[in-house]
Amino acid sequence: MYWTLELASYLADAPWPATKDELIDYAIRTGAPLEVVENLQEIEDDDENFESILEIWPDYPSDEDYLWNEDEY
Repeated sequence: MYWTLELASYLADAPWPATKDELIDYAIRTGAPLEVVENLQEIEDDDENFESILEIWPDYPSDEDYLWNEDEY
């Protein structure tokens, strides 16, 4: 299983929290690449809810990772 920023971005707007099966269904319905579905299928399935993309790929950049001041724009 491998994630890239491009692949993980397909799940950024997913309906969180979500189970593994809900995320797979979302990825298929939104036309995400096959690699996204394959990565999701490789996640250990213990029927838990994922609260955000960070629980699937901890390296996903958050708003805090950017160094600009949003108040200026």
